[in-house]
Amino acid sequence: MQSSVEGAAAMRRLSGYARSTLLANAAQALQARQEEFARTMTAEAGKPLTDARREVGRAIHTLSIAGEEAKRIGGEVVPLDWSLGMESYWGVTRRFPIGPILGITPFNFPLNLVVHKVAPALAAGNSILIKPAPQTPLTALLLGDLLLKAGAPPGGLNILPCDNTVAEHMVVDPRFKLLSFTGSAPVGWMLKAKCGKKKVVLELGGNAAVIIEPDADLEYAAQRCVTGGFTYAGQTCISVQRIFVHASIAESFTERLMTRVRGLATGDPGDERTVVGPLIDAGAAQRIEGWIGEAVAQGARVLSGGSREGSVVQPTVLSQVTAAMNVSCREVFGPLVTITPYREFDAALNAVNESDYGLQAGIFTDNIGRIFQAFEQLEVGGVLANEIPTFRADHMPYGGIKDSGIGREGLRYAIEDMTEPKLLVVNLRRP
Repeated sequence: MQSSVEGAAAMRRLSGYARSTLLANAAQALQARQEEFARTMTAEAGKPLTDARREVGRAIHTLSIAGEEAKRIGGEVVPLDWSLGMESYWGVTRRFPIGPILGITPFNFPLNLVVHKVAPALAAGNSILIKPAPQTPLTALLLGDLLLKAGAPPGGLNILPCDNTVAEHMVVDPRFKLLSFTGSAPVGWMLKAKCGKKKVVLELGGNAAVIIEPDADLEYAAQRCVTGGFTYAGQTCISVQRIFVHASIAESFTERLMTRVRGLATGDPGDERTVVGPLIDAGAAQRIEGWIGEAVAQGARVLSGGSREGSVVQPTVLSQVTAAMNVSCREVFGPLVTITPYREFDAALNAVNESDYGLQAGIFTDNIGRIFQAFEQLEVGGVLANEIPTFRADHMPYGGIKDSGIGREGLRYAIEDMTEPKLLVVNLRRP
């Protein structure tokens, strides 16, 4: 922790040019080592190789954007002459680094979600200590080595694999000025309660919903929902979980969805054809299997999948679910989607909102009025029109409300949390 304090002083002294160059160098270095990073993720997280390669590409982009944003951390001139007697006063604001940051990251994106904390921290002139997920420390350590070689000063970046008790000690340490946590909702809110006066950004879970209206392109919507629900075995906080389909097209849409689900390749993550690989451990697979069994006992119908082989859960589609079932009201974090018909658009909006979570939601329709109605009424951090909620561009403001967290990631938005505005008032009076 003391290393991060010393590193914060070194980072604060770096010019915008130096910080931008550091991040650009890191992006180039990662470009040259793409396959090494991808295969490391596949080996330690079971991420299908094609998904791992895609994640490396996103991390390169994230570093590159951060390098650009390092040159755009500005301020503003604040006119103060709105009151009588203050004609000679001017104000200027500038954003300054907040200081040492603690980042805690999950296993499912062991590179890009680490970069989403490290890159804006360094761009803003802060030091950061990353506590990686215990399942995936190697990818984070590789990234730390890469950034140090790219020019990060000693202490500017620390990677500390440790158990959760050590992490909790760091959370309460007042030397860290901000906690940026990505992970489960129970853990995130528990850590926030321990943080005292420090700033907190939480990127937590969800049970993302999609609404499909009668005028939607059903082939496209089905293809996107399968991608969003089953890529990386659904181990994404914005994985499609709840699909609400207008009753007039429910049968047709379900047929299209099922055709695509049955064609998904499962099993070996090292096989480039695999879409649904193993879950992170056997316990996760057993939990999902148990939830499926509970749902069936309560009246749900299994349209596809529902079985488990070791840590691999077959791609599962359930119908006749209720909002109270675990497969609906909680975050499955696995290869499972539910399909529920509706008749009134307002009822679909209410069903999406009937959740403790509020991360992102999707709607498929060409009706611009209903798109904006969804935008106004859905209780989520982001609404995706004619797209799945699993969509994320790395520079967009990303985050949720309710149990899904507080604050936003995305380079410029993270930099705002990682800096403090300071005001300079100047009296330009003349003798």
